[in-house]
Amino acid sequence: VPVMVEPMIPNNSPPWSRTTKTIVVVAALLLLALLVMRFRTLLAMLVVAAILAYLLDPLIVFIDKRTNIRRGIVIAVVYIVLAAALIGGFFALGVASYQQAANLIEQTPALIENVAASIAALVNRTEPIAIGPLSLDPSVVAWDRLPEQLLGLVEPLLSQSGGVVSRFATSTVRTVFNLLFIFVLSIYLATDLPRFGGYVKSFAQQPGYREDAERLMPQLRHVWSAYLRGQIILSLVIFLTVWIGLTLLGVQNSLALGLLAGFLEFLPNLGPVISAGVTVLVAFFQPGNYLGLESWQYALVILGLMIVIQQLENHLLVPRIVGGALDLHPIIVIVGLFMGASLAGILGAILAAPIIASLKLFGHYAWRKLFDLPPFPDEEPIDDPPPHLFLPE
Repeated sequence: VPVMVEPMIPNNSPPWSRTTKTIVVVAALLLLALLVMRFRTLLAMLVVAAILAYLLDPLIVFIDKRTNIRRGIVIAVVYIVLAAALIGGFFALGVASYQQAANLIEQTPALIENVAASIAALVNRTEPIAIGPLSLDPSVVAWDRLPEQLLGLVEPLLSQSGGVVSRFATSTVRTVFNLLFIFVLSIYLATDLPRFGGYVKSFAQQPGYREDAERLMPQLRHVWSAYLRGQIILSLVIFLTVWIGLTLLGVQNSLALGLLAGFLEFLPNLGPVISAGVTVLVAFFQPGNYLGLESWQYALVILGLMIVIQQLENHLLVPRIVGGALDLHPIIVIVGLFMGASLAGILGAILAAPIIASLKLFGHYAWRKLFDLPPFPDEEPIDDPPPHLFLPE
């Protein structure tokens, strides 16, 4: 069978030198960095819209393949239902969580005074405390000034927290407009999402990297799919588990603590530790409990509950939901969280782990290409994740 060969189109354009290529790449990177710094807020909303479209795509594809409804109508229905659910959830949980969060902030000074009083009671003794060759005389420490010193340390944080709560109540209009803008962007992105892979492969076709793109794109989708969709499932599970568990044990502000635990699930390794620490402190300085336990005993019970929840999550949920998609050392993840937070705030901290995993994927590919090595050595190609991931068959 004769093979049809496309005629070669003569190219009279002179090739760029290495110096020209370097200048163009550096100028493009500088321009990109300038645009990112100038339009950081707009870029953040665009990223949120893209994440929302990516998360809803499996549900849209699931409905589209099992019904005769056009994809555009399916997208509209899904986003309308999501908006209704968000509004209903806001009215159902927003008022209660706002009151509990404000109550928790108002109780912080009293909690600090209780901390100082507890420390003073433990060390209020006449004889010195000997620790090996060292000796500490508690009588020379001004314990009565400790509450004022602690309040002075956390007063800026408390004032900022109160400002955050008040701003949350007064900036509703701006938040609604931002959400509408994100929803509109997300709808457009969800419409073009099925063609995104084709765009990338077509772009890589000309320089001859289509095969590499076909290998890299599934791996990249695997990283983001496992992290984003998996973290949402983990956050919901942890929120419900912590909320129900703390409510059954009689911990005050259990709804706010459950929401905090669910949100901090997006900060791998570090988030659950912070959540457990805050919960134990609230339980320790709670005025009383229906179990009739001492404060330290009650705090140990709550600590045991949080440890059990985290262990069940690490050994049962994480391997089945997230798996080893990120494949990052915990130290790298923690450092990345702080770097992402300093660069882009909360959104940067949440997306730090998958971004680092993506950079690791492309860095490994670039490293092997620089040394003329096979870019995918002894690796089985990862199949495209099914569009109904985390959805029933």
